[in-house]
Amino acid sequence: MSTGGDKPRGGFFDTIRQRTVSTEIADSMPRGLRLATAYSWRFLLIAAAIAVLIWIVIQLKLLIIPMLAAILVTALVWPLFSFLIRHRMPRWLSVLLSVVVALSVATGLLWLAIWQISREAGRVRDRTVVALDEFRTYLVDGPLHLTELQIDGAIDQAFDLIQEQAQLLWSGALAVGSTLGHIVTGVLLAIFILICTLADGGGIWKWTVRLFPQRARTAVDGAGRAGWRTVINYARTQLLVATIDAVGIGVGAFALGVPLAAPIGVLVFLGAFVPFVGAVLTGALAVFLALVYNGPWVALWMLVIVLAVQQFEGHVLQPLLMGAAVKVHPLAVVLAVAGGAMIAGIAGAVFAVPLAAFLNVVWLYLSRRGWEHPVDPRPNDLIWSTVPRQHRKSFT
Repeated sequence: MSTGGDKPRGGFFDTIRQRTVSTEIADSMPRGLRLATAYSWRFLLIAAAIAVLIWIVIQLKLLIIPMLAAILVTALVWPLFSFLIRHRMPRWLSVLLSVVVALSVATGLLWLAIWQISREAGRVRDRTVVALDEFRTYLVDGPLHLTELQIDGAIDQAFDLIQEQAQLLWSGALAVGSTLGHIVTGVLLAIFILICTLADGGGIWKWTVRLFPQRARTAVDGAGRAGWRTVINYARTQLLVATIDAVGIGVGAFALGVPLAAPIGVLVFLGAFVPFVGAVLTGALAVFLALVYNGPWVALWMLVIVLAVQQFEGHVLQPLLMGAAVKVHPLAVVLAVAGGAMIAGIAGAVFAVPLAAFLNVVWLYLSRRGWEHPVDPRPNDLIWSTVPRQHRKSFT
């Protein structure tokens, strides 16, 4: 026991922190090496924590993917849901209408694509075979003078590459499921989570915040709300981009007589939710179909339409309809999509950018102690942001 004059003893960890260990080896090490070592073991701990987190997500993939899909759909329908709530519509009816609209759009797009594919698949297949034979004849008899063996070798290499990439995407670490039962279960779970988040998202978030220590709850609450606003902004922007691109490219393909115009529009709409990469791939598919089925001149006009729609949407309609110009750092987005696809296949490519944008805003909010004073991140600090347009001031 300690007497009144004795100093109070500290705990075990206080003793460890106050103790200084000094050896001849440590003293003789250069300061740069000591700093590098300190950074290295901390980096290894962070990498190990990330690896464990990814492993847990992989094990719970049948739960994580429907949950992320439901959260993204919630962000998509949130403007409609908020509009209904603001106009004093009962909450249960607002939830019902929002869910019905989301399911109707998804079902309608799927039905439209299947309907036209079932009608035109035979003609497209026959025309593709004829076009490939013509292209093969051109390679042999044309200026390149390739041999049949060279062409067969190039085709085999191309098919192997396509098969490898398709396997990487479809059987990624977070593939939705290998059976129809997994897919149906995931869809039903996503719908249930969507209904719950719309009906009682505030209560769920308050319960989540209470899991953290008392002193951290204000910071966690503010960071989460800031990140959620960014996800809503992302979803609203991508929905606008997807709609404009799908209508413009789909109508352009129909006007040019390109087959499968409706499925092309649906693919463009879905591909727009993978920024940059999705637009490039779906636009290239439209141009390829036009080249195979209609010839090089129609394919050239299809390419012109794809580029014109994307430029018109990005530089005219987005600022006009949203009142803000979307500022996206291309390198960050492309790296996020590529990394997500490598780790989690198609699901990773879809969720990579909104997740990265959410984490980016949360990090900025916490690092700048946004719960103590307002945080207004600069556009260059964000992977995804909107910058209000500069309105002209009126002088009276």
